Amino acid sequence: MTPPGTVALVTGAGSGMGLETARLLARDGAAVALVGRRQEALVAAADKIRAEGGIALALAADITSPHDVARVLDRVRSELGPVDVLVNNAGSASTVLNPQWLPHEEWRQVLDVNLTAVFQLTQAVLPDMLDRGTGTIVTVSSLAAVNPNLLGGAAYGAAKAGVRNFMTFLHNTFRNQGLRAITVLPGETDTPILDNRARPPAPEERTHMVRPEDVAEAVRLAVSLPQRVVLQEIVVAPTRQRDVSADLETSRWAGAPAGRTPQA
Repeated sequence: MTPPGTVALVTGAGSGMGLETARLLARDGAAVALVGRRQEALVAAADKIRAEGGIALALAADITSPHDVARVLDRVRSELGPVDVLVNNAGSASTVLNPQWLPHEEWRQVLDVNLTAVFQLTQAVLPDMLDRGTGTIVTVSSLAAVNPNLLGGAAYGAAKAGVRNFMTFLHNTFRNQGLRAITVLPGETDTPILDNRARPPAPEERTHMVRPEDVAEAVRLAVSLPQRVVLQEIVVAPTRQRDVSADLETSRWAGAPAGRTPQA
């Protein structure tokens, strides 16, 4: 259970891992700020949490924008209080996976969402946490950080490795000031983002994947342990490993110029 009065901010909270994490933290008594791009999805998520007896605030924002981040933090402080728990869950992947063809704007967009936004949100909550000598920052990275390949793509793997490094930096720098910095590294997870892959996995292939609620439970465990304990890094992987060779081959050629594919 989270301590009474805990305020949690969860990004990417309109669906998937973010929504499930927000629901679990709210059930444990935290007041939860739901942040994401789609106001309609966030309002529906907040309504669901309130129906379960929780406290939720829906805030649509572009977390890559420093202005939006400042606006969100001002609203959370004024309506709920200073942030005790930040869960950086929002993520984005490129449509082109192979660096041979990857457009520069896609590279920048993926790094902005997965890495720069985490830095900006962390920078925004750090003063309150360090002043009070307590706080928890959880970032959902990916096993692509340690085993990058064409499933996630060049930009996604680089961004997730970067954010894992940043969280380790926070741990090494601020742990003696009461800050817990935690990285969660999920394996293949059955979320809507899979539908955007070059080869979306078939329903039967998703049966044994990690599910959003599994990742949410890992976040909940890390947050709910006494503040004296930090689970610095958590790997959440499927027990069974599926054959991804067809996925990798399809991803290799996504976005290739005309005349460069094997069929040409």
